[in-house]
Amino acid sequence: MRFLRHFSLAILLSWAFMPMAGASSSKHTELMESVHQFLYQEAHALGNEVVINLREPSPHLPTCTNPEPFLTNQNKAPLGRVSVGVRCGTDSRQVRYLQADIDVIGSYMVAAVDIERGAQITPDMLEEADGNLGDLSSRAITDSDDIVGKIARRPIASGTTLQSHFVEAPHLVERGQRVRVIAQGAAFQVSREGEALEDGAMGEDVRVRFGSREVLTARVIERGTLMVDF
Repeated sequence: MRFLRHFSLAILLSWAFMPMAGASSSKHTELMESVHQFLYQEAHALGNEVVINLREPSPHLPTCTNPEPFLTNQNKAPLGRVSVGVRCGTDSRQVRYLQADIDVIGSYMVAAVDIERGAQITPDMLEEADGNLGDLSSRAITDSDDIVGKIARRPIASGTTLQSHFVEAPHLVERGQRVRVIAQGAAFQVSREGEALEDGAMGEDVRVRFGSREVLTARVIERGTLMVDF
């Protein structure tokens, strides 16, 4: 069955790249091939099998020379319905937009067991599943490194697709804890002890109080230690 699925996707991929017949197809050949290649490179990092259905621009539009494709939404993975911008011409002043549907077959993480709220995620709690990543939530986790060591914010049933908002980084600083704050510059480094006024995970900013009035914000760099950069 896996062989048949791969074979079918290979056929779909070859169809997706076949130019349409007619004058308009040859007119936009360079544009279509450039956008196809760009989208494939962007999406291939997500999975091993990529199928792209790119809508051809109107035949009434002028030819796009020296096409330079770009994603209109850099913060969104190239999955599902995608808008692609293309700069045309030697000066790249002319910009047009194309629509594409992208399916990527890849792996994602699901819970191998029931996970209780507050549990720290370990590798044996996870397993991989294969499917069309475009059918998943944009918050679905595809890499175990993005979840191992984090804390479950809610109960997670076995078989559930893991999503980023289900977990949070463990706190390395607790509210009310005595912490060390390092102030570091180009030619100096000093440290002081203060009281954390809020919880904080790795890389988060936390307010720290020194004495009765002085409060500053520092970045968590390890358990019980924060840093202020100058």
